Amino acid sequence: MPQSLSKVYLHIVFSKKLRVPYIKEGDREGLQAYLVGTISNMSSYVYELYANPDHVHILCTLPRTITIANFVSKIKSSSSKWMKTQGITKFSWQGGYAAFSVSSHDLDNVLLYIKHQPEHHRKSNFKDELRNFFRQYKVDFDEQYVWD
Repeated sequence: MPQSLSKVYLHIVFSKKLRVPYIKEGDREGLQAYLVGTISNMSSYVYELYANPDHVHILCTLPRTITIANFVSKIKSSSSKWMKTQGITKFSWQGGYAAFSVSSHDLDNVLLYIKHQPEHHRKSNFKDELRNFFRQYKVDFDEQYVWD
């Protein structure tokens, strides 16, 4: 095959450092637009994205020529710098992230989950949400190293 083709769907989650709710409603749309632009510029397609006050969910494709770690690092560093230009000078993301593969037949479920973040977080906090993802995706984790 002379061509390299792929379609890998990712659900990426990362939080604001110490989960301090710095993303205000007035900043949310601008941050989301910036994130979509950044991700699109890396040859990825964003299916859904939601910036909560203390964390972000992204459903997108993984670019064919970059690792997940480099992809997420570029998203976080670029958007952190952008938030600082918006006057939020002490803004930084947590050191790590969570990324889950999504099958094509689960794409709509994850899309709806992300779209309904405000309703979901009236019932559940970020830590419980992430713990549930770890259990669902069978990810071994140590609480001592997950939160920063």
